[in-house]
Amino acid sequence: MADTSSHFDPTEQSHRRYNPLLGQWLLVSPHRSKRPWQGQQEAPEVEKRPAYDPTCYLCPGNSRVGGVQNPNYTGTFVFDNDFAALQATVPVGSVNVRGLLRAEAESGVARVICFSPRHDLTLPEMEVGAIRGVVDVWTAQYQELGARPDINYVQIFENKGSMMGASNPHPHGQIWAQRTVPDDPARETTHQLAYWSEHGRSLLTDYLAIELEEQTRLVYQNEHFVVLVPYWAVWPFETLLISRRHVQDLAQLTDDEKNALADALQQLTIRYDNLFQMSFPYSAGLHQRPTDGQAHESWHLHMHFYPPLLRSATVRKFMVGYELLANPQRDITPEVAAQRLRELPSVHYKKSQPQ
Repeated sequence: MADTSSHFDPTEQSHRRYNPLLGQWLLVSPHRSKRPWQGQQEAPEVEKRPAYDPTCYLCPGNSRVGGVQNPNYTGTFVFDNDFAALQATVPVGSVNVRGLLRAEAESGVARVICFSPRHDLTLPEMEVGAIRGVVDVWTAQYQELGARPDINYVQIFENKGSMMGASNPHPHGQIWAQRTVPDDPARETTHQLAYWSEHGRSLLTDYLAIELEEQTRLVYQNEHFVVLVPYWAVWPFETLLISRRHVQDLAQLTDDEKNALADALQQLTIRYDNLFQMSFPYSAGLHQRPTDGQAHESWHLHMHFYPPLLRSATVRKFMVGYELLANPQRDITPEVAAQRLRELPSVHYKKSQPQ
């Protein structure tokens, strides 16, 4: 960490932090975490759901909108999104009015991944073996879609909870695979390549080495993966899951590494649920190398988790005002957030409650 003045205390005083993956700054205001909250509070999400819901269009055997019937799947289930944001048959075309009004046709594929046939099982309540099944599907989908000549990036993600826009409570994720590389992965490509060109090592390899030395932002680690609150985290309990070995994508992981990824996913999401004893909402997504035919040696596999909750199950962080007009800002420091997550039990709170 860079040298600081003896009068500067980043645990108490406002400061800026730099995100080397995106090349962006954020404002940290730790003194503001002491302020009372009189703003909006969200209603906690209802916890109890049946194992099977006859009205759910994602449950096994049920019909989706349009009349397509789901198979009686017993593990994961993947299908093309009935309301896809990307269309595969968009003709090539563009608009350019004096360089200011620009548009380009964008083709792609959007799919849905049901994690489990169980309507009531989110990742933190699934067994590690079942989560490994999800990892295998992610890997197969990345390889299948990425092999297509019309697909140059495969974005795998999950929106968990209605607070994050999930339209159905059945545990599921999505894949949007498209012709171009979206903005954030494109920025990460640029900054990882610049670091690789200068140092001959991956940016996240060197960053992870610092985090393992300092220990203050670690949440969970196993033999192959580390979960931490990044130094530049924007969301209160944002985390970054990084592979210890420098690999560019899921397809390069060994069986042991895939098992370790499943374990890390379970342990992180258990801690999230335990934080406020609720089904913790977040948006999460894997970032891996583009599938444009280039090697992208500088890319390092990682996964982002962006949860919105701040103080409790009912108080969330809003990106407004300064954050919309200037740059992101946070109150609780990443170090404090990591400590809170790290110290939580590794057993899901529902299993420790009397039945």
